[in-house]
Amino acid sequence: MLQTDPKEILNTVFGYQSFRGKQEEIISHVVQGGDALVLMPTGGGKSLCYQIPALVRPGVAVVVSPLIALMQDQVQNLKQLGVRAEFLNSSLNESQASQVKQALRSNKLDLIYVAPERLLLDSFLDLISEIPVSLFAIDEAHCVSQWGHDFRAEYLKLSILHERFPEIPRIALTATADTPTRNEIIRQLKLESAMEFVSSFDRPNINYQVTLKKEAKKQLLEFLNAEHRENSGIIYCLSRNKVEQTAEWLKAEGFDALPYHAGLSSKERERNQSRFINDEKVIIVATIAFGMGIDKPDVRFVAHLDLPKSIEAYYQETGRAGRDGLPAVAWMSYGFSDAVMLRQMIEGSESDETRKRVEHQKLTALLGYAETTSCRRKVLLNYFGEQRTENCGNCDTCLNPIESWDGTIAAQQALSAVFRTGQRFGAAYLSDVLIGVESERILQFRHNQVSTFGVGKELTKQQWSSVFRQLVAAGFLAVDIDGHGGLRLTKESGAVLKGESKISFRVDPVSNRKDKKKQKTSPQTITLSTEAKSIFDKLRARRMELAKAQNVPPYIIFHDKTLLEIAEVRPQDLQSFANISGVGQSKLERYGEAFLEVLRGAYP
Repeated sequence: MLQTDPKEILNTVFGYQSFRGKQEEIISHVVQGGDALVLMPTGGGKSLCYQIPALVRPGVAVVVSPLIALMQDQVQNLKQLGVRAEFLNSSLNESQASQVKQALRSNKLDLIYVAPERLLLDSFLDLISEIPVSLFAIDEAHCVSQWGHDFRAEYLKLSILHERFPEIPRIALTATADTPTRNEIIRQLKLESAMEFVSSFDRPNINYQVTLKKEAKKQLLEFLNAEHRENSGIIYCLSRNKVEQTAEWLKAEGFDALPYHAGLSSKERERNQSRFINDEKVIIVATIAFGMGIDKPDVRFVAHLDLPKSIEAYYQETGRAGRDGLPAVAWMSYGFSDAVMLRQMIEGSESDETRKRVEHQKLTALLGYAETTSCRRKVLLNYFGEQRTENCGNCDTCLNPIESWDGTIAAQQALSAVFRTGQRFGAAYLSDVLIGVESERILQFRHNQVSTFGVGKELTKQQWSSVFRQLVAAGFLAVDIDGHGGLRLTKESGAVLKGESKISFRVDPVSNRKDKKKQKTSPQTITLSTEAKSIFDKLRARRMELAKAQNVPPYIIFHDKTLLEIAEVRPQDLQSFANISGVGQSKLERYGEAFLEVLRGAYP
């Protein structure tokens, strides 16, 4: 027996007038008791797909979530909406945990968030066996994949929900899952009979930019100064040391930057994460240990100073930008050393050959994305099985098309040079051989006598460096794991050397200030009139004041998108204020008058 209508809950509780994409179809299916696997991009409204059924179906919804920060954020937000939600995790003391369990037993909760470790305890399974459960939601379901970047072993045991509670619907949700990961989710969670709902992976508000790494810090600074001096963002680095150095350097440049990595004490990590969530202009410099539990909607950029390990990781990390649907940027610097280092890390790992092969394939796909001359969004979506024919118009290769050239002969010359010098030298040395530089080292090894010496004089050393980088990216050359960057042929090299494969190379852009002025970045900007901008700034100040009074993040009160609509529409009474997207009944009662004061000029 349904308690109320999903559309009514969408409007009165969450403050939205209509469902987006497949939300309504998913919600209807789960409300009627069906299992579901939901793939929906970050910011696409996944949470509503289980939160609304939780308010419609009788009983409490048990939500499995991998991180404390994610649980706390979701519960804070739901409480602001007037929803009865709590979490059970290690951040609670014994007394607090006892109170939550009592609320569960007394049917005083609509949703309970738990970590998989907590859920699997016999005591918790016994507890929920005694109460009516409306549904099980398994969030971040890609954590079940052993091939994935966020693997959590406990997720493999969540099939117990199907075995122990076969009549209760289950909904598994993720924003990141290629076909193999999707199949693994279904198999591991025993969701073979579940209906699959796959939304577009596209995040049209994100502008994708990849820049060839030359002076990475200088390039990053130019990017931040040009577009994001006042914005909150995330910068990812591979090592803890680089995180620390980058955060200190950004502080010296006048940015409010904080480090985050596993080497910091838990207190310092929590403090820095809290600053990032609660302030509006903080930049976090982090390893991949940061981010999965962050629902901060106003992250205006995500930057990678080093390559991530796969397209899934890249998509997941860049997806933390622009969750509110407003324009955001995913910026990445990429160079030959990145490809070399990641290839070496894979080869030097203790993984078995099958695992290494999969990781090499994933890295090759990512390098192909970085090197592409076509629309980046098409490459990204194609990886997830989503075909897109038209260019997006919101990535660097669309806004500033990249030239390409027939590099078949150059590739043959490069591969031949690798072979004839013994497959143990790096790109810089090989470039000298091809150009015909009679250096002391080349003369020492007598490589001035090999047939490829001097055959590539028509290209510069920089151009040959580009050729070798692109050959490594495409998998035609491998990198030795001894740390010296020696290049060797792969089984794919043969077809190129025999002339059976045509090779096309991108023309690396020449970096100079005149070109930069001509280049477009993103066509999307947040544009407001002078008056609306003044009102928006005052609305943000009021929001910050209210947030600090409650010790909650500002976005928990209202997203920037809601404030922008308020600044443009300028409602003058509660009735018209209620028509703003994101203003539900609870928030109208809590905050309506406080924000109307700003619009009426009663707030400084």
